[in-house]
Amino acid sequence: MNLYMAGIDFAHAPLEMRERVSFVRGQVRELLPRIRAGAGVCGCVLLATCNRTELYVHTEGAGADPLALLCEAAGTDAAAYRPYCVPRAGEEAARHLLAVAAGLESQIFGDGQIITQVREALALAREAGTADAVLDTLFRRAVTAGKRVKTEVRLTAVPASAAARAVRRAEEFFGSLAGRRAVVIGNGEMGRTAASLLQRAGCAVTVTLRTYRHGETIVPAGCRAHDYDDRFAILDGADLAVSATTSPHFTVPAAERGALARPPRLLIDLAMPRDIEPAQDERTTLWNLDDLGGPGGENAAACEAAVRILREEEREFYAWYGYRQSLPVIAEIKDAALNRLRYDHAFGGLYAENDVDGLLELAVNKTVDLLLGGMKGTVAPAVLSDCLTQIKRGSGR
Repeated sequence: MNLYMAGIDFAHAPLEMRERVSFVRGQVRELLPRIRAGAGVCGCVLLATCNRTELYVHTEGAGADPLALLCEAAGTDAAAYRPYCVPRAGEEAARHLLAVAAGLESQIFGDGQIITQVREALALAREAGTADAVLDTLFRRAVTAGKRVKTEVRLTAVPASAAARAVRRAEEFFGSLAGRRAVVIGNGEMGRTAASLLQRAGCAVTVTLRTYRHGETIVPAGCRAHDYDDRFAILDGADLAVSATTSPHFTVPAAERGALARPPRLLIDLAMPRDIEPAQDERTTLWNLDDLGGPGGENAAACEAAVRILREEEREFYAWYGYRQSLPVIAEIKDAALNRLRYDHAFGGLYAENDVDGLLELAVNKTVDLLLGGMKGTVAPAVLSDCLTQIKRGSGR
């Protein structure tokens, strides 16, 4: 299978390298057609999250270089990313995607958001017309695998997202979040999740908004809203602040942060590229995605159970792929069997021209004999029993 992927992720690349190839939805839409236009590319899907950028390509021939395809489309130098890129091909690439969708390759084990991100990556590729049948089926199977792991495997005391991990770490930092003042910059999915979790933990939470449309803008229950442009007024004196936007610029520049009389004691940056500009300031502690860490080995049993599910879904994908690859051969078998039957009828003289039942019997017997004769040593009785069951079901008997 000519499937290739190139991945730049938190485990192999520092944050400053990852953020250079971190793409928002609009950028992904622009990149996909350029990548698809590459020589021999049949389809491509680009998965871009906070912790990873992965390009999957299905090609006509072997030896594709997905990193070169990605960097050429993005107008950047592939050589700079070679030391940080993990290339995978064939079964390894497919297996990796299933593990990613299940949250097994996430910085936060069992990350609950990754399923949505994999599904959205496929949706963007469909919109761009770059998801061919192989990648479409593989990504759908990965989403199914992720859902099964989420519902069938019990994860022990592990936050389901980076936002949840951040809130738990914040509780450890302060001892308790009850009565703390928190500011959340960003009202996307990550920001809303963080705001809701902080509010439940006892914080007085204010969420910044660039715009507000009544009935359209969602503000998490129990949280107040504040104008984004006036965010430093509420940051001054807050206990902690979380920033999780898709802004290409810093939401908390070092200069403005340093000018605050009472900056937040804890700043948590959940964005990629980063929202909060690093700066030396003894009054504050800054965490970004790489600082949140991950769980220990308490989920070894859960991981084993998840892997079993992934292997089942992997087999389903290869069963589909094998059948798809067999379709041209199946068509040739049909033609060959038909030609053989025509020969037997023309020269064998077994049936009269008007003997329809006889011709049908000859056709069936010859087709089955010819087909199974070429499969000696590979067909088991159980397989034939399954075929018989399927035939009877189709005939209503």
